[in-house]
Amino acid sequence: MSENVVVIYSGGMDSFTVLHKALRDGKTVHALSFDYGQRHKKELDYAAAVCKSLNVPHKIVDISAINSLIGGSSLTSDIDVPEGHYEEPSMKQTVVPNRNMILLSLAVGYAVSLEANEVYYGAHSGDHAIYPDCRPEFVEKMSDVCRIANYTPVEIVTPYIKESKTAILTAGLKMGLDYGETWTCYNGREKACGKCGACEERLEAFRENHCTDPLSYE
Repeated sequence: MSENVVVIYSGGMDSFTVLHKALRDGKTVHALSFDYGQRHKKELDYAAAVCKSLNVPHKIVDISAINSLIGGSSLTSDIDVPEGHYEEPSMKQTVVPNRNMILLSLAVGYAVSLEANEVYYGAHSGDHAIYPDCRPEFVEKMSDVCRIANYTPVEIVTPYIKESKTAILTAGLKMGLDYGETWTCYNGREKACGKCGACEERLEAFRENHCTDPLSYE
């Protein structure tokens, strides 16, 4: 019998690749998505569709009430999403305070209930400068805590923590993945904006892989 694992699955490129990597590694995946009041909630529809097609158990948990405590991000509050490539001064506006610690804590609780020993999430090197909770030192310390926080030790697994978005896309393309099944844009409109930092990084990854992004852009 294969090992149960929890994959935090946003519906974006990185977690999509992580989800498939866990499946290719022979894990029994339980996908977990969160509605934290993000303006790009559309990503959850993509996550649900992928899990349905793969017959992967999937939970979408509404934790949007936390926004009364952790506002101030352009992803959750009435603040314009900054445009242009990831630059620290502007992209700090997209930081949701303590988001990954909160999501990981919930995912670890789910893992314990499943008798799973691993929680996967899609942190990568391109996030390190802007998002403190995607940095290796955070993952290391969080994993240390999660090994002792319950009777069941749980490890935080980040397969691409040292890889760029371009390298993650390269790995996914080698697996034959269709990235038209993912949503990245921080604006949740009908088409991706092509201008926010998330879109810029995504499009750059496709250019560097010498292929065309299957998503439609404004």
